[in-house]
Amino acid sequence: MDFNLMVEITPLLIKAAGVTIDISARAIFFGFFIACGLVFLRSARIRPLRWLARSYISVVRGTPYFVQLLLVFYGGPSIGLRLDPFTCGVVVGAFNIGAYMSEAIRGAIESVDSGQNEAARSLGFGKARTLLFVVLPQAAGLMIRSVGVLAIVLVKNSSLVSIISVVELTYQAQRLIGSTYKPLEIFTLSALMYIVIVYAVMGMMELAYRRATRYQSR
Repeated sequence: MDFNLMVEITPLLIKAAGVTIDISARAIFFGFFIACGLVFLRSARIRPLRWLARSYISVVRGTPYFVQLLLVFYGGPSIGLRLDPFTCGVVVGAFNIGAYMSEAIRGAIESVDSGQNEAARSLGFGKARTLLFVVLPQAAGLMIRSVGVLAIVLVKNSSLVSIISVVELTYQAQRLIGSTYKPLEIFTLSALMYIVIVYAVMGMMELAYRRATRYQSR
């Protein structure tokens, strides 16, 4: 194994890893708001809105992320939707994880005992205050764990944006292999960087989980 080469290319891969982190973080951030919107629509009293949200979630969960990426990037211009590779990666990632995240959030909310809602309403809490002050604090632990798993999946799936020429970690590794013909060294280093990113996400989610559940009985 060529360790000198690995040392030499490390700065290039670190820079590309920064792009991976950036595109994943943006997708998770916007995906969270998309998920909240979908949860709201799923609980709306207007039936067409509920049907629309369910249909969207079913389509996203029923098609590969890779296909969604290609559809938007290469098919979008035919309907006037032209996005640069980075923006396309963020947009598709956000709408993809938003669908999965909405189900995780909805499941966490529904896991809270219905008696909690009834008790809060009997004390004069409205629907919004009950959700904000009673249900969400109890659902937070499960919600954070589920969202954390989805975030890790998104980080790993972000390697697929290399197909539309986003210079992230996988794309940079492929370019370096093309010029050095040393796939073992380069992919080994890339894998180690993905592991560092994933474990960093796991650490942040675990910290958030502990803070969210610090007042709950074990």
